[in-house]
Amino acid sequence: MAPLAFLRIPPFPGRRATALATPGDGISCDAGALADALAAARVGGAFWAARPDLPAGRDLLLAPAIQAEARALCDAAKADAGRALLVGPFAAWHGIPVLSSLCDPWALASAAAEVRGSDSELALVGSLLGKHAADRVAQAGRLISGWAYRDPFTGRPISALDAVTLLAEWRELIDANRDIAGVLGVARWKRVTMDALLWGGSGPVPHRGARTVATIPDGARVAAWKTRSAPGLVETLAARGVAVGEIEDGMIRSAGLGANCVPPLSVIVDPRGAHFDPAQPSTLEHILQHDDIGPDLVARAAALRQRLVASGISKYAQATAPAARLGHGGRRLVLVTGQVEDDRAVLLGGAGCSNRDLLARARAAEPDAELVYKPHPDVEAGHRKGHIPEAEVLALADRIDRSRPIAALLGQVDALHVISSLAGFEALLRGVAVTTHGIPFYAGWGLTRDLGPVPARRNRARTLDELVAAVLILYPRYLDPVTRLPCPVEVLVERMASGQAAVTSPLVRLREWQGRAQKLLRRP
Repeated sequence: MAPLAFLRIPPFPGRRATALATPGDGISCDAGALADALAAARVGGAFWAARPDLPAGRDLLLAPAIQAEARALCDAAKADAGRALLVGPFAAWHGIPVLSSLCDPWALASAAAEVRGSDSELALVGSLLGKHAADRVAQAGRLISGWAYRDPFTGRPISALDAVTLLAEWRELIDANRDIAGVLGVARWKRVTMDALLWGGSGPVPHRGARTVATIPDGARVAAWKTRSAPGLVETLAARGVAVGEIEDGMIRSAGLGANCVPPLSVIVDPRGAHFDPAQPSTLEHILQHDDIGPDLVARAAALRQRLVASGISKYAQATAPAARLGHGGRRLVLVTGQVEDDRAVLLGGAGCSNRDLLARARAAEPDAELVYKPHPDVEAGHRKGHIPEAEVLALADRIDRSRPIAALLGQVDALHVISSLAGFEALLRGVAVTTHGIPFYAGWGLTRDLGPVPARRNRARTLDELVAAVLILYPRYLDPVTRLPCPVEVLVERMASGQAAVTSPLVRLREWQGRAQKLLRRP
């Protein structure tokens, strides 16, 4: 049986990745720096496992690797049995309580005054934290000399330090999910990709519905896709003191429509509130208003923005070829994007503006411009509210564009008018002037002309790449459609650019057929 690597990929739901580490010689790095990085990130071993509820006053942990050593350690601790806990696969001797080893070893070792034993992950963790007799640098050196590491997304060789950086990102995600007592409103077809982003390390993702919501303790924390949760469920939990956070699609969602049941490849989990609801500050607004976004992150955001624009990537699609110039005669060319009118982004952040209102206001503001109206793809797919009859559209707009991806159109226009659409953010990426008639998350930071009632609390000017860093790097969570592992945004963007982001199923194909049928029935 092959040895188990100390640095290994957590068992995320649905993962398809190969091993992070294989026996052999890899890229060298400084053992001392590696020991420091491991201790700071608290990764290695089963770091995703449950955190133990340690009995009060027990501060000596024993980590026996073999039965003889376990007996010897118990004999040595006999006089101190009131303080000792035995961690390992063997029964207790001399009345020393046994604690399951299926726990986060970093939590165990951190709570200990001392870790004794050898040849176990807990002993290695103890040495890295300075609570075991073994030399911490020498222990870290074992991870360099005996193992070769590869990036699970690209297959390229990486150093042990690079592996620690990747594991640290996963630890941060898992730890953020640990205290979520329930996940509400996530349909089964979405779970195929979302569960890896909602997993808390020990046990399955705690999906709850009306029949199982009673298992959620009073005062706990849950995350809810509110529009898909059972009626009254969120309100009932809030009345019990349960903190209800928001789950929503991310800004780079998928290669296909959510209305066609294509599962998302990015999600947002926000304990403060929805980013499209201006009634209260979301985590995204808090980042933009209060956080420092340093030069390294700004440079990363700039590179990401350039890659998105060059690849023609938007929320649902990729423009495979540049669009032909729409306008003619030298008139100012203005794009107006429709939205799903019963979507919460419009109901909460639309300032009462409908698609008809938006068209009328855009025409009034741009009387001499050539107006192009683009309906929302979910509305065009026949699944959602917001359709305007063609004759009504053409009474205000010069033309309708139903076919081209929004990213291709944005590269051809002079300006954009939106209610609260994500298209406004995508237009900013491409240097297009944006006028907002509602209250989108990107309004109020000095980058748009805002005609809606933007909250006065948004009063910090941001650069475009600071906005990109907050919206696309710091805020959402992303899944690699190939390995099904949580990933940096750049990995998903590369998968989309290379045509590797499709996630399909019989349900997706059925929904696409239903949408086409509804569009045919709607024709006059």
